[in-house]
This record gives sequence, C-alpha cells and structure tokens, in this order.
Amino acid sequence: MAEEKAVNGDCGDDGAPEEEEKKNGIANGDGGAPPEKEKKKKNTDPQLLICLLQPAPADSDPDYIGIRRLLLSRKPQSPFQRRLDWRCNGKGYVAFRNYIRRPRNWENMQTPSLQTTPGNSGRWIPPPSPRSLLYEVESWSPGRDVQSGSQPSPRRSFGSSTSDNDRPRNRRAEPAYSFVGMHCIFDQCKASVTVLKFGHMSSDLLAYGASDGTLTVCTVSDPPSVLKHLHGHSKDVTDFDFSSNNQYIASSSMDKTVRVWEISKGLCIRVIYGVSSQLCIRFHPVNNNFLSVGNADKEVTVFNFSTGRIIHKIFFDSEVTSMDYAHTGQLMFCGDAMGCIYSVSMNSHTGVLSRSHRHRSSIRRKSPVTTVQYRSFSLLARGPVLLTCTQDGSLSFFSVALEIQGYLTLRCSLKLNPRIYSIRASFCPLLSLEKGEYIVAGSEDSNVYFYDLTRPKHTCVNKLQGHRFPVIGVAWNHGENLLASSDFYGTVIVWKRSKTG
Repeated sequence: MAEEKAVNGDCGDDGAPEEEEKKNGIANGDGGAPPEKEKKKKNTDPQLLICLLQPAPADSDPDYIGIRRLLLSRKPQSPFQRRLDWRCNGKGYVAFRNYIRRPRNWENMQTPSLQTTPGNSGRWIPPPSPRSLLYEVESWSPGRDVQSGSQPSPRRSFGSSTSDNDRPRNRRAEPAYSFVGMHCIFDQCKASVTVLKFGHMSSDLLAYGASDGTLTVCTVSDPPSVLKHLHGHSKDVTDFDFSSNNQYIASSSMDKTVRVWEISKGLCIRVIYGVSSQLCIRFHPVNNNFLSVGNADKEVTVFNFSTGRIIHKIFFDSEVTSMDYAHTGQLMFCGDAMGCIYSVSMNSHTGVLSRSHRHRSSIRRKSPVTTVQYRSFSLLARGPVLLTCTQDGSLSFFSVALEIQGYLTLRCSLKLNPRIYSIRASFCPLLSLEKGEYIVAGSEDSNVYFYDLTRPKHTCVNKLQGHRFPVIGVAWNHGENLLASSDFYGTVIVWKRSKTG
C-alpha cells in the first residue's frame, strides 16, 4: 500500500494529505498563515479549481496528470483576479486598463515611466510621446454650414436638436478646443463624482464631491497630488463652492446638512442642519459672509457664514436644484425641479431676497435643472447671458436684461438625448468674433462633447474620449488651459488644451 501511494504521488495525483502540507509549510517557514487563509488563497481562482477536478481521459498518457498540474501552476491569473490585485495595490481600473492595452514592444520604448502622485491617487501624463497613443483624443470640428452659406446673425434665435454623437460632415482643426491629451488622472474615489470645480481665480486647485459623501481637494500642478480628504457627509454631496480666497469650502448634501470646511486643516468648522436635502449652494460673490442654499423644501435660505444663523428665506414652486449669482451679487438665478428658471434680486447689504421673474419651460414633461451658469458678457448676445441644462438633455442660452431685474430672453436652445443621470454643462471660456457660443457637457456614452449653440445643424464641434462610464461633471480652470471631467465610477480626468496663437 505504501508503494502504491508513492507511485500515485509520483504520477501527480491531487496532492499530499493536508497534514503533510501543514508540516511542510511549517518546516519551510510558511506556517505563519492560518489554514483558512491558505484554503481561500488556494481556491481563489474558480477556473483553476475546475481544471484540477477534471478527470483524465482513458486513453491519456500516464504522465498526463503531472504535466497538467505543471502547466496549471504556470497558468496566468484570470482577468478578474488580476483586477483584484491591482485594486489591492491601491490602483484603479484605469491603471489596469492601460496596462493590458500596452503595446507589445512596451519595454523597448525608451520613454520614462509615468510619475505617480503620493498614494497612487493620480497619474501625471508627460508631454506627447509614443505612449500618448494610449490616450488619443479625437478632436474635430465642422466648417460652416454649406447650405446656409454663412453664420446666423447674432440676434437670431432658433432651436436645434441633435444627438450626443452627432458627427459633422467637414472635419478641420479647431484651435480653440483642440486638446493634446490627458494632463493627469485621479481615480482613487470609490463612488460617483457628482460635482467638481476649480478654485476661484486658480488654475491648479481642484475639488470634487462624490456620492459617498466625501470631498477631495487636490492640485493639478506638476506633480498632481491629493491635498485633503474631507469626510463628514453621510450621503451624496450635491454641490459645493469655494470662498473668494479659496480658504474655505461650503458643501451641501442629501443628508440634510450644510458643512463649512477649512481647507488648510482639512477640518469641518461648522455644520448647519436642515429638514430636507440640501441641493445647491453658493457664496455671495461680493460679500462672502452670505451663504445661499437651495433645498428640497422649495426654498432658498441665506445664512450668515460667520455664525451659521438664518438671515433670510424665500420660497419657490418646486425643489431648488441649482443656482448661480451675477457678477455684482445683486441678482441670483435659480433652477427648480420643474424646469423653471427664476431671477431673484438680492440686497448685498442685508441679504434679503425677492423674486423678480420666472421663465417656464415650454416642454410638457418637466425635468429638473442641473446647471445654471451666469456669464457677464457674450459676443453673441452683446451682454450678460445665462446657460441652463436640464436632466432631459435640454440646453438653453438666455440673454439677461440687468436693467429689468434679470429678465431672461431665450436666444437659442439645443436638445440632446434624454439622460438618466444629472449631467452638468458649462460655458467654454474662449470667444472670438468668428466663433459661436460654445458649451461643453458630459454624456452618458462616456464622452465629453463641445457644442456650438449658434449652429442649427452639425452642432457638435469636438469630442474627448477617455472615460469608460457616463460623464457627469465638467469644469474649466481659471487659466482656461485645463478642463476637468468626472464620471459615474469616480474617475476624474484633467484634459490639457493645446496652445494656440
């Protein structure tokens, strides 16, 4: 019997008894790990277990089992296990994707390896090299519409309908919105990044809030790195805003609280409790002691930033989902859950609010407003303008009459595909007489799109490809050379615009 056992062992049977394996492990110095962990580690790969249990064919070679075990021991891990290993090392799916997509002659390329920020929280993309092919960005733009023959008049108002992947017929370089690729990537967040912004008058300070209640403050300078992780909210961060000196951040959340953070210390210095979800928040642009918050209880509340006390409160017809101030601080524009846009006058000394005008959406099926953004001047409207975006994919461009307390006149609109997520949009910063009115928005097809609202046809003028999941937020820095975008699975990509003359 002993001889038979020895023969079976030489033939590569399913292994020695567990007791002998334990003894051998202790003798070799590997006995520190508990047997349960060894079993889990041994049975981690289901494909390996299935192959081991597969019976040998009757007409197989006598050494078949031994050869099979030898090959299985050298068998590479399954893609699932490899992804788990990358996550355990602190890296996300983006790093793993780039690794498996690397060229065959990867090691022979004489280019430096990617620099990694502390904690592997972001990656720095050096200037264009052969490796930049991995991050190729498709950039294209149409010429003027051949049928129309010229650009529409600046005073003309029209509507437009397009899909997210509307490709123009003519392709030519668009210097204003041509990108050289990715500047850096932050992928340490484990939840959907719902909102992101650059600091006031800052080109490298970036912050973003996630659906797990966390706020992350980072810098995109060379090298990019995470500065602070702000933990306190228990539910989604719906919005936040920097103070004028970028010393504080005020954030709103679905957990019914407003929190004020001191960035340098990474501490929450004040919590304001509410009775409903807090959906949007803004510092007053002139008097930072005023903090305005819109909530799900159909109201906008003005708080004293220093004391946290309520200064004034005004009620609306539906949940206030987004807001923005005019540059003087005397007007506030609010969007609600029914697609209406309100112009609200504000006393910069007392903080008292009063409703002035309301613009109702002409669409029967009402949709929440996800973006309200004010700009002090536009060449298209020859004055201040307002951009709004709703969850159903409607982009609207208004001219603002400041002398009539913010009366809104619709100049042009764009209808995109309906969205499931609350995707945001933003003005594009560059303007010229030859260009139209450009805006940038995320999309559920994982791309970032640039649109010209003045084009009734071929509205899409550029597209950035790099995300793998729906893109929710977009934001420009003060220097207008970097664009940040965030997606549903927590990845933030900072795109670098090419230099133009």
